[in-house]
Amino acid sequence: MSPVDPGFESPGGSPNADDLLVLRAVAKTGYFSEAAHELGLNHTTVSRRITALEKSLGAHVLVRTSSGWRLTDLGRRAVVAADSVASAVSALTSETQTSRGISGVVRLSATDGISAYIIAPAVAKLRETNPDLNVEIVATTRRASQIRTGLDMEIVVGEPQVQRAEVIELGEYELGLFASREWVAANKAPTSLEEVLRSPLVYFIDSMLQVDDLDTPRKILPGMRDSVTSTNVFVHVYATRASAGIGFLPVFMAAEHADLVRLLPSTRQRLTYWLVVRPENLQQPAVAAVVRAIRDAVSLAQPFLVGEGPNPFLGAPSEGLS
Repeated sequence: MSPVDPGFESPGGSPNADDLLVLRAVAKTGYFSEAAHELGLNHTTVSRRITALEKSLGAHVLVRTSSGWRLTDLGRRAVVAADSVASAVSALTSETQTSRGISGVVRLSATDGISAYIIAPAVAKLRETNPDLNVEIVATTRRASQIRTGLDMEIVVGEPQVQRAEVIELGEYELGLFASREWVAANKAPTSLEEVLRSPLVYFIDSMLQVDDLDTPRKILPGMRDSVTSTNVFVHVYATRASAGIGFLPVFMAAEHADLVRLLPSTRQRLTYWLVVRPENLQQPAVAAVVRAIRDAVSLAQPFLVGEGPNPFLGAPSEGLS
């Protein structure tokens, strides 16, 4: 154990298991208020339990940062103990959970496209037999975080370089060049990359792009001038439909819009979705179930994601890949 913090009196006995579970919730969410909501407690109770835990251990388990509470070295060791407590409770109640279904809150982050087209229908189907399961989806495009405060798992583009986490390859998706039929009628469809380079580009904001793999299209199209750019891929789709220029779009998103025309089909880029999850989170039945549901959904949708099949969650042929 770390030396006793000089700001504390001598440790006051063994830590309380409930206090450890409260710390675990704070470590997951990063905030007392969110941990309180998840545990069905109030903010004051969470604060009191953390104080009691620190008193029993004789040192701080959390430090405040600009992005919420972070674990100290002692806090990380305490969370390992809390995970063991949670696993033991889960084992004791597994039979009951099987009869009642999975319950709890699972929070994940993923890019806009896969969040809407794959993850949302996958977890909706999972909830049909597990109505007490709550899945929170944070739509964002970024690298996997080394410190996954507040998240049970992350889905990112490009192979992540992280430690102390399971990294699972989910599947590929394809980017292609698209323009609206109206834009093509007014400007003529380009027949070469040289002609594409003279056209305005609809894509991510270059200065704000955090994912190296998503920068590859700009290497394919060097010097192409920006038109409408955004951190949100749905903006790319709708700006392209509004004739803002040529969009480098996921083919599975463009496929549902008959007013989009694919240009130079040989100009394409395939990127890979990866899932990042801590091993201790996988021990939680709710997290494990959501991971399985997402993996199954991506596998089922793989032809759709690369523009070679219909959307399996809509049951209707895709349109707009002419």
